[in-house]
Amino acid sequence: MKKNKDVLLKNKTSEKLNFVTTKKNCNITEKIKKPSWIKIKIPVNTSRIYQIKNALRKNNLHSVCEEAHCPNLSECFNNGTATFMILGSTCTRNCPFCAVSHGRPNPVNIEEPKKLSDTIFDMGINYVVITSVVRDDLYDGGAQHFVNCIQAIRNRNTVKIEILVPDFRGRIELILNIFNNALPDVFNHNIENVPRMYKKIRPGANYKKSLLLLESFKKKYLHIPTKSGLMLGIGEKDVEIIQVMRDLYSSGVTLLTIGQYLQPSVYHLPVKRYISISEFENLKKEALSIGFTNAFCGPFVRSSYHASFQSHLSMKK
Repeated sequence: MKKNKDVLLKNKTSEKLNFVTTKKNCNITEKIKKPSWIKIKIPVNTSRIYQIKNALRKNNLHSVCEEAHCPNLSECFNNGTATFMILGSTCTRNCPFCAVSHGRPNPVNIEEPKKLSDTIFDMGINYVVITSVVRDDLYDGGAQHFVNCIQAIRNRNTVKIEILVPDFRGRIELILNIFNNALPDVFNHNIENVPRMYKKIRPGANYKKSLLLLESFKKKYLHIPTKSGLMLGIGEKDVEIIQVMRDLYSSGVTLLTIGQYLQPSVYHLPVKRYISISEFENLKKEALSIGFTNAFCGPFVRSSYHASFQSHLSMKK
């Protein structure tokens, strides 16, 4: 009898694992050993980190640093910077590489812009990055809420504002008109990876529409830098990466970030390979030769990593 129970328990556990992995469109596979350069330095003094976290909790705000398990959280929080994630913490899409939770999101919090502005003021920062979950349940994809946040921040703060936006389901003309009411200092939309991988890693997204969003924004607002980023190590080829870089530059993008994909859990998309430091350096050289004003390339580089510094460098050129 005990043997039968053990078999039943094993089967149920197996079914549960199969359900979870199918939901994430990936399989639990043996991990590739991390190379020596994939090491995160933990600061000795973590008091600043807890101050930032407490400020976020106090105002019921979210940071993509925490929600997406960013490897740079300790460094950025310790330096008093954070990338704020608006429109809740539940995404309407289920990308297999992303650690942000998905499902049916809560209604938009109309108090969020003021809380965000107050928190930024209290933190005393001079550069802020705002991103969001994908909100396909909203007709404008949350664009008006981005604008409300920008306006609220500028009413009380003299900070530079970079926004990292979703694709807004391709409603480009509507989005451009909405942003005309409050423009950011930098407009960022991640292309993520090569078009061949889109069906696997970005369900609901479209490579050409993402390029068109970046191109259309740049054409309408010539004075605002546009930015995009890629994560590598999920099966793309070098020649494909170079072509994406050329596509981005042709679409008016001048700021680029390229980093290593790191698997958030066994239920997410596995890492196919780790890109070496020298390969990242070569990608940076290639990006600059293509014409990008600035390119940050490295294992832990993310869209908002040292965003203020990258923006400052681009304005000097």
